[in-house]
Amino acid sequence: MTRSPTLPEPAARSGPPARFPPPAAPRTATRRQRIALVVGFAGTLLFCLWMFQGILTPFVLAAVIAYFLDPVATRLSRLGVRRSFAAFLLIFVLMAATLIAALLFYPMILAQIGILVQRLPAYIASVGALLRDGLERLEEALGPEMVDQQLRDLAINQAGSMLAWLGTATTRIIGGGLALFQVFTLVVVVPVVAFYLLRDWQGMLARLESWLPRRNAAVLRQLARDADRVMSAWLRGQLICCAALGIFYAIALQIAGLELGLTVGLMAGVLTFIPYVGSLTGFVAAVLLAMGQFGTWNEVLVIVGIFVVGQTVEGYVIYPYLLGDRVELHAVWVIFALFAGGVAFGFLGVLLAVPMAAALGVVARYWLRRYLESPLYLDPPRTGS
Repeated sequence: MTRSPTLPEPAARSGPPARFPPPAAPRTATRRQRIALVVGFAGTLLFCLWMFQGILTPFVLAAVIAYFLDPVATRLSRLGVRRSFAAFLLIFVLMAATLIAALLFYPMILAQIGILVQRLPAYIASVGALLRDGLERLEEALGPEMVDQQLRDLAINQAGSMLAWLGTATTRIIGGGLALFQVFTLVVVVPVVAFYLLRDWQGMLARLESWLPRRNAAVLRQLARDADRVMSAWLRGQLICCAALGIFYAIALQIAGLELGLTVGLMAGVLTFIPYVGSLTGFVAAVLLAMGQFGTWNEVLVIVGIFVVGQTVEGYVIYPYLLGDRVELHAVWVIFALFAGGVAFGFLGVLLAVPMAAALGVVARYWLRRYLESPLYLDPPRTGS
């Protein structure tokens, strides 16, 4: 029996051992990964807002300006104007208009505040006398059981306290306004940041869109378009209301002879961006000042009529004919968002309140539609046998 010859063993290879390629990554993201992405992004955003809230205000304000001016810059670009030049021109015009308005109105407002400080004791006494006279007439009509001396004293003291607080608060706000808003930040940082944001706005949006998860990109784009439509309609409507009502109240109150008509009218117009709160604040301030200045009910009723006309124009002309049904933010939701943002992040939260309210409202309506189309809602009730 013959043996087969033995083959020589292969020589040992030199170098590192062979490595197998790593297993391929899964082609589909898991539900846990999607939830982790959303929670991580939201948590990082809130942490950054909390961490940098002291320096974010000028950047958010510049982003608001760029958002407003982007449609105009886009139209100028389509007409052949370079985007950078269009952005510079728009920011320059806006800053020039703001500076001219400040130079025109700020000295006049300071002069009216000086009048208020000088005549505040006389105003308080006049308001007390007018209220006492009105309550005495009311007591004669209704009887002492309904209106007594204690109620008269309480009403007079409260009205005087409100007028004194109004004078002190207005003086502090107007007198400290330059320090509050930081001249350097408004004049230098905001225009520069707004210019660069406006110049690169379309490119930044395209870059953000390219980062959207491919699986949900279409839905996220639609939600972003809906939020943009709601937010732009609301902001445009509030800008029109603030400008129109501020001009109307300032001119009408000045014509009516109210010494602080310009200040109260502009304040009521600016605060109109808080639904109902701005108009109510301006109304109370104007009525109290009219009671202190004129001392008769006829002139006070003229002031009341001015605010009634202003609210009628806002409710029956500006909103129905200029905006229609495009504003889908309920007034209560806006007020809550503004106060919640102010409590959480101060003035920065007020700036971010409306965009966040618009986005949350759009997402809530989207999930409501999903719920109404799902078996959770459509599943028929069980019938007992």
